[in-house]
Amino acid sequence: MGMAINIEKGHDIVLTKGSIALSKILVGLGWDPVLVEKKGLIGTLLVDNDFADIDCDVSVIMLDKQDRFVDKSHVVYFGNLKSFDESIVHLGDSLSGEGNGDDEQIIVELPKISPNIYRLIFVVNIYQPNKRKQDFGLIKNAYIRIVNASNNREFIRFNLSDDYKGKTTLIIGEIYRHENEWRFLAMGEGTNDTSLNEVITRYR
Repeated sequence: MGMAINIEKGHDIVLTKGSIALSKILVGLGWDPVLVEKKGLIGTLLVDNDFADIDCDVSVIMLDKQDRFVDKSHVVYFGNLKSFDESIVHLGDSLSGEGNGDDEQIIVELPKISPNIYRLIFVVNIYQPNKRKQDFGLIKNAYIRIVNASNNREFIRFNLSDDYKGKTTLIIGEIYRHENEWRFLAMGEGTNDTSLNEVITRYR
């Protein structure tokens, strides 16, 4: 297999056809906090450069054939790490985004997804953004990647390059059924939703 395919916003690619034919995949999401300038009591004489302390949470919203969210068991997040059909497993929450590599990872077994589920929406939202006065202008280098879990080879990477300043949620991408195949769509949509519940109301 060659190198990973870098795709751009709005592009999609088949996951389950041809020489690749992915079955069990790892979806990795990552981001880095930006360096912010914190000024001391004496103003510009005391400057302490530090990274933004921003807590981002990854979730997967499962939708039916009518693109609806129908049950609270159809969302996977830090408070519910496994989907109702056991096809999706969230590997845990990162509180800072610091360091190299994926910040959060999700395992998806495509053949195990319930036949009633047609779309998996991958969302990243900031924990308590209004209270903490934070938005996605405080992170950089955000991406989503799909790895073939059978050999740990990266298949797809989508680097988010838009300016998301002022946005508090990112709808990063989706895995969806198309005829008899599963495909991935790179979305990169920023919204002003302030919680996972607000995002879910888009699909009720």
